[in-house]
Amino acid sequence: MEALQRRMIEEDMVQYKLFLIQPSSSSSQKTEERLTHLVEEILAKVAPLLIQYIWQHQPFNLKYHPEKGGIPAHIGGSTQFGDNVEDEWFIVYLLLQITEAFPELAARVEDNDGEFLLIEAADYLPKWLNPDTSENRVFLYKGELHILPCPSKSTSVGFSKDVVPSVAQALELLYTHPEVCRASSKISLALKKRLEGYPGKIKSGLHRAHCFIPAGIATVLAQRPDLIAPAVSAFYLRDPVDLQACRTFKTFPPDTRVLTLVTFTRCLYAQLQQQQFTPDRRSGFTLPSRSHSQYKAHELGMKLAHGFEILCSRCRLPSSEPNAPVSCNPQWKGFMESLNRNGYFHGELEGSARYRELTRSAENFFKQSVASKSSALSPGEEVLQLLHSCEPFNLEEMKKNESQLPQEDSDLIYLGLHCHTDRLFHFYSRSSATQPFTIDPDSMANALGRLLGMKLANSEICGMNLPQLKKKSLMNLSFLFFLGGKDEELDSDDLDDSDDDNDDEEEEVEEKEDGFCGQAAMKGTETLDSLKRYMDQMDEELMKTNVGQSFKRTVNSRNTDNKLEEKEEEIQPLDVDVNLVTNLLESLSCQAGLAGPASNLLQSLGIHLPPNSDPA
Repeated sequence: MEALQRRMIEEDMVQYKLFLIQPSSSSSQKTEERLTHLVEEILAKVAPLLIQYIWQHQPFNLKYHPEKGGIPAHIGGSTQFGDNVEDEWFIVYLLLQITEAFPELAARVEDNDGEFLLIEAADYLPKWLNPDTSENRVFLYKGELHILPCPSKSTSVGFSKDVVPSVAQALELLYTHPEVCRASSKISLALKKRLEGYPGKIKSGLHRAHCFIPAGIATVLAQRPDLIAPAVSAFYLRDPVDLQACRTFKTFPPDTRVLTLVTFTRCLYAQLQQQQFTPDRRSGFTLPSRSHSQYKAHELGMKLAHGFEILCSRCRLPSSEPNAPVSCNPQWKGFMESLNRNGYFHGELEGSARYRELTRSAENFFKQSVASKSSALSPGEEVLQLLHSCEPFNLEEMKKNESQLPQEDSDLIYLGLHCHTDRLFHFYSRSSATQPFTIDPDSMANALGRLLGMKLANSEICGMNLPQLKKKSLMNLSFLFFLGGKDEELDSDDLDDSDDDNDDEEEEVEEKEDGFCGQAAMKGTETLDSLKRYMDQMDEELMKTNVGQSFKRTVNSRNTDNKLEEKEEEIQPLDVDVNLVTNLLESLSCQAGLAGPASNLLQSLGIHLPPNSDPA
């Protein structure tokens, strides 16, 4: 049953249900009224969090579901999170907050993998609990994780591992024995660690960037910042038919472009930034040279404009009839009262600029999440509707505001080198405003080697503390993992090779270091020993395959007369530079202009390779 239900959940989708914990003897109509009223209260409770959140694909939503197939009446929904798995975990955080604020509710949440909460705490689960025995046993209740137990010597409460309890039976046990059902401290700690940072993580997960975009798009985003997600998705998943609408921009002409600050999520920004795209000459979008100080703003704005134009090309023009104001909806008054009770307006005076801004955001949220008619509009229709309902923009005024824009976020934070960004940019940048980049295998190999060596050597970057690794060993280890080959000069035995002079210098340095201790040194030694054993075992396995034949090797000109030496020389050293550049170019070619590991690695070094002009 559980396996069948899991197959019904789409990939990259999370499904959640909220049940009344105490069985109700009232009629189904009264149960429906109670649950429907709870939907309004819940959305008003979490509105301060949801209003500022930008969803990757679908938002968090709740609606009433009647009793069906042995599952009691409940409220719930499903959200497709696409490439941004943080949306799924934010929903888990919301459900914990909801069950804590509404103790009469218990929540279940799962995706196509099943009970993904248990996957996060897999190291601490009891032996009897596995995917086959976890059906209808995992709940979020009163802000904590609960797992229905299996009877043991210490307690007879629970269900046998061979029994699949119904949802009603599970809720009854959870209501009568909440303490016994509460998950262990280690399991709860693993879940809390995964959710660590919320709700502050909502803002830290955003990225603000300057973009040259048509004034119409700037107007739309000022009203609805969340519409950035479907626009980026439209560009990211574009096809040749979509690009036909971008030959001539009818909705967002490029001659109205202005510089503005656009808020993305980190996932959306990465999707837009990492794709290589050249606009159609007929579109009117022209990009400055890469050395231009605002090249990135022009490129991002061009891609974003294509996304919005594609969205609008997929739908019809909205009706000219004006929509009824939100205040006419009978649910609006109760929704506003709930917002006031939950402190949404933070004591702002009614009529102030900040109060009006918060009210406008609440109205947009109400239309999308509470009012039922909002679901009938596609993102493109919402964009067109906003364009027709907003006042005409003042292009001159918007150009004047360009000089007063807040500072954008730096891209260097995504390298994970928060305290080394300036030094990293100085050493590893290969692009220059005055001198174009030229492809040189030696310089490319050296740059990549330094980057990989630095990432392994810096404990702040990769979370490792290996004080005994020598610089030469780090470089060799980096290239060994990067090439995946077998090389005498890059063998794992190099970890033991060192010069006496270097050892003396390192011992003096280590005595002066305050951060090194005996325990850290022992951990470093254990890590190296484990790594050596792993590398030796991998070398033995690779010797039986033809993997080594796929690498280019250097020709050794030394003449050896000893037969034993000849056997040892059968494995020639790898040509590191040739293999490095060859593999990179092949990887770039397979990406076909899209984002991928090779382009991401090169761009982090400041290397921007031109498109492949080879007709083959």
